[in-house]
Amino acid sequence: MGIFRGTGQRNSLRRFSARALGRYLYLILCILLCVLIGPDATSQPNAKNVLVLYPYGEPPSFAVLKSTMQAHIPGQINFYTTSMSNRRFEEEDYQESLAETFRRGYSGIKLDVVIASTYPVLQFAVRYRNKMFPGVPIVFFDVYPNEWEGQKILPGVTGVVVPLAMHETIDLALHLHPDTSTVAVITGTSEWERYWLELAHSELLRYRDKVREIDILGLPAPQMLERIAALPPHTVVLFQLAPHDSNEATFGYVEVLSAAAQRLPIYSVYPGLGLTHGGIGGAYRDIPKDVKLTGEMAARVVSGERPENIPIVRDSSVQVEVDWRALQHWHIRESALPPGSLILDRPPTIWEQYRKYLLASIALIVAQTLLIIGLLWQRARKRKAEAVMRESEERFRVMADSTPSLVWMCDSHGKVTYLNERRIAFTGPEPTAGYGDSWIAYIHPDDMQNVLDALFKALKERRPFSKEYRLRRSDGVYRRMFDVASPRMNGDGSFAGFIGSAIDVTDQKLAQQTLEKVSGRLIEAQEQERGRIARELHDDICQRLALLSMEIEQANRNANGSSKNLEEIRKHCSEIAGDVQSLSHQLHSSKLDYLGVVAAIRGFCSEFSKQHDVNIEFMDRNVPGNLPKEVSLCLFRVAQEALHNAVKYSGVSQFSVKISSIVDEVRLEVRDAGAGFEAEEAKSRGLGLVSMQERVHLVHGRLSVESQPGKGTVVLAIVPLVVQNGESLEDGALNETSSVTRMA
Repeated sequence: MGIFRGTGQRNSLRRFSARALGRYLYLILCILLCVLIGPDATSQPNAKNVLVLYPYGEPPSFAVLKSTMQAHIPGQINFYTTSMSNRRFEEEDYQESLAETFRRGYSGIKLDVVIASTYPVLQFAVRYRNKMFPGVPIVFFDVYPNEWEGQKILPGVTGVVVPLAMHETIDLALHLHPDTSTVAVITGTSEWERYWLELAHSELLRYRDKVREIDILGLPAPQMLERIAALPPHTVVLFQLAPHDSNEATFGYVEVLSAAAQRLPIYSVYPGLGLTHGGIGGAYRDIPKDVKLTGEMAARVVSGERPENIPIVRDSSVQVEVDWRALQHWHIRESALPPGSLILDRPPTIWEQYRKYLLASIALIVAQTLLIIGLLWQRARKRKAEAVMRESEERFRVMADSTPSLVWMCDSHGKVTYLNERRIAFTGPEPTAGYGDSWIAYIHPDDMQNVLDALFKALKERRPFSKEYRLRRSDGVYRRMFDVASPRMNGDGSFAGFIGSAIDVTDQKLAQQTLEKVSGRLIEAQEQERGRIARELHDDICQRLALLSMEIEQANRNANGSSKNLEEIRKHCSEIAGDVQSLSHQLHSSKLDYLGVVAAIRGFCSEFSKQHDVNIEFMDRNVPGNLPKEVSLCLFRVAQEALHNAVKYSGVSQFSVKISSIVDEVRLEVRDAGAGFEAEEAKSRGLGLVSMQERVHLVHGRLSVESQPGKGTVVLAIVPLVVQNGESLEDGALNETSSVTRMA
């Protein structure tokens, strides 16, 4: 009959002897059909009934067929499967008897479709359909192109024609064994096996110049093993010895296949033979794909579609499949296989078998390694940072102990945590003196509150601060200190407190006071000398020159001589008198003593504008007339010096002088829009600005000079306002008066 189809079935079928089969076959089939038909046929009146005819036992592919049909057909489906494996299947009497058995077994069941596997089973179903299940449509599969070729399309029949890859299997065998000289074809004598043999003959004709063919035909028997053992070296076997129900109870195709595979490489066009018991493999169709396609076509028929309207599907795709163990046995490299080949039964590698555990272990090892590296790196950084910190602290201590300043540090609460050696030596021999809050005891009582207020404010605002206070030395003497402190931060950026540096400015203060006294005395002596010279010029020289001028004028009226010369002498004498009077005002203005600073500056501006041919705008506002002599003199000299500098360096002829009192101070402003200069550079080159600065400082005032090249100059002197009788502006001693005078 047919051939054992490759469905992955790897165990041999249950064997029956020919004599037992002849005696019990008919009875077994009847009982089997009755059991299969039994209760399921009537469980649901609307259930669909499907009969599947296999040449051998139910293969694993039946599950694919069943699930496919259930996915496309709603409701219950009753599946009936029957195996027709028997070497008498080719006998007409046996088929007549088998058809009668089916008729009786399925007479009470309305079948919706019959599915036939292999061409011999399809022939049987078509031939006896009217007798077994009249009018029931048939869907076939496992039918090969050579079998179907030339067949006319039968009514109520459709199915799937699948490839038999004899051509591809022979090419694979000769490609993997290039030294092959003989191809042995092992098969049986059934009708289908004879068909298979003819197909092998026709394909081997392509290699008749390279290999010779040896056919080993017959039923499985020990004699067949002897013929196989006698095959020459470099032989490849094409195996197609199907399992049947003859004498295989004691010796069958499995023994022949196993014995041949131990000595020779085995190939077959069926997976059940080529991939079992030592076979290498072959080229095969996609069985699950074909079975699924068959189930879909059967579902369409069950749903009411006519088989004639469903075209027969011809599949031509094949794939090379080999057994990994056989490749290793025959030392065949995987790289020699055609691209896309499927290797079966390959033992999983350690990676494939323990992939999850290996991945977890690798991840754990990597994590631990990274953690260890991170910890080592952190430890190295920490050690390096500690070394740098120790070195930095050592440098700081050396620097702090060698500096002439008294260095201290406090925490964020104001408690002293560090004192350098000079600070400890300054306050006393006790090494702990001045730490914590004990430093307060060394501050002069009159300065203590101011120091604490400045410290607490700085702690709150976290900003630098400076303070001058008196600190008790170890001998009990208070020394004046100037302390500058800046905030310090921890490594995490948090506020850590302050670090400060104090220097002893007592000697500087004494020197400054002495210098102020000397400067004041020097200026006072200078002014006394100027006053003396002014009195002499005014009271002596000017009077005598005036008398001389009068005498010359009298001589000019009485004389008949050259009156022109005498007139010129008179004019010269008059000019000398004017110059001497101007010089007197510059040295010491009498208006300053008798009329006040406003009149003195106004008079000076008038004389100065005429002398230098410039325009001066003079303004005064609310200036009291009884200012102290030193304040009036300071403002007058600043105005003199500023105007002289402006005329000399500004390059313009327009100036303004403004004196005013605001709240409790007097302000003098001299302005020009001339060339300007760099104020700091001018201080280092001349004494004019320094002299003005010293004069203003002596009366406890402030002097500022604002100037830039090309943007003019503003000289501003601000002096505290204290009137002659001790009253200030707030006491109401001033009257609001103002005037503006322009001089040209």
